[in-house]
Amino acid sequence: MMISERLKVARLRVGLSQEKLGKLAGIDPTSASARMNQYERGKHSPDYRLMCKVAEILNMPVSWFYTQDDDMARLQEIFFNLSPDARRDLLAHAEATGQNSVSGFA
Repeated sequence: MMISERLKVARLRVGLSQEKLGKLAGIDPTSASARMNQYERGKHSPDYRLMCKVAEILNMPVSWFYTQDDDMARLQEIFFNLSPDARRDLLAHAEATGQNSVSGFA
């Protein structure tokens, strides 16, 4: 998925119109809908600063919008929504698993 597709998916998930999302992100109200439409169609790309605002509004990690691999994006989404304790547990498990899989390369 590209930024444009992920942007639309996340926006629809929270039930915002293109216009409302654009306004919440600080885009001029007269062009908010048109600009968001262009971003979702891939005609133009939003800058990183705007995507940080959009990610916060949509409660998604900004990296999720830029990650090309769908599995990695899903992991980012899951991790983002975990409690701090659950994050620590998951990281410990991942590090232990990673140590086992790369030990043959040391």
